[in-house]
Amino acid sequence: MGYKDSLIPEPLDDKKKKKKKEILQTRISPVDFEKINDVGDLVESFQSASIQARNLGQCAQIFGKMLQDEERPTIMLGLAGPLIAAGLRKVIRDMVHHNMVDVIVSTGAVLYQDYYNALGGGHYYGSPAADDTKLRELFINRIYDTYVDEELFCEDDTLIGKFADKLEQRNYSSREFISLLSETIDDEESILVTARKKNIPVFCPALNDSSIGIGLTEHYYNSRKKGRQPIAIDSIRDNFELTQIVVNSSRTAAFYVAGGVPKNYINDSIVMAYIFGKDTGGHKYAIQVTTDSPHWGGLSGSTLGEAQSWGKVNKQANHSMAFVEPSVSLPLIYGHAFQKGLYKGRSKLNYEWEGDTLKKMAVED
Repeated sequence: MGYKDSLIPEPLDDKKKKKKKEILQTRISPVDFEKINDVGDLVESFQSASIQARNLGQCAQIFGKMLQDEERPTIMLGLAGPLIAAGLRKVIRDMVHHNMVDVIVSTGAVLYQDYYNALGGGHYYGSPAADDTKLRELFINRIYDTYVDEELFCEDDTLIGKFADKLEQRNYSSREFISLLSETIDDEESILVTARKKNIPVFCPALNDSSIGIGLTEHYYNSRKKGRQPIAIDSIRDNFELTQIVVNSSRTAAFYVAGGVPKNYINDSIVMAYIFGKDTGGHKYAIQVTTDSPHWGGLSGSTLGEAQSWGKVNKQANHSMAFVEPSVSLPLIYGHAFQKGLYKGRSKLNYEWEGDTLKKMAVED
């Protein structure tokens, strides 16, 4: 037998032939722009493609299921990363406006930069190769390839501190404080303003880790100097409030943009339901777009399958992760839902709060 003959495999028996046929059943479909008219079509075509295109297509498909599910799961949107700098302010605002989310859990930076924009601040075209020492001399801050005005940041930080000076001296959840802060701006393109007008609660469990926190620290310092009691952001009250939303929901669904504290916080709210004597069974749907990798063992990149081991995601849940940077992936997923009209007809949730207590949470047609 020659070398070539030794490489020829033995013929498959009938059982293996049948199994092989079953496996090689569905062909990958080429992305065909002769059949694609818009972003919605493009993302839909990704569902029959491969690698991260397929993952992103699956995320979009699952997001559509969240929006159209007759059980009407409460959709919890986790926001982390430089999303406003990336140009996603209006995408996120429009998700709120079109009733695609019911709760937001965000980092402080995302919310602060929305506030900064509402007061006239901007994000400017820059370069990652810039001379940062020269930028420092001009009080220009760099976020990768985007610039912001540090002088305006300082002014806005102080405005937040002065706003806090006027509040009743007591504890506030981040939800309550953010809602009150949003009343100081009037910008139809603002995430904070739109969330307030749509009665969508916005939580920021790490509020102090942001420029909002800097402003509140200025308030704390000035209050102490004047012998006044400063206000305090009660992060455990945040836990209590968010978990009330979870236990009053028919089901829950999670949409994680990047990872960080918002992802873990939304997941932990599912675990905390036991405090109220309820087992929710975990999120019915979960999707994530991120650049973090699972193999480092961190929460941001951990798979949604891993979350099933904790009971945070239901064992039968529809879930998918796309390892695509959010400045690319979030507009595509939103664009698919918007252009296909998947949000239309979705009922709205109405919340009524009395202090830290959710007095009513009802679906409105």
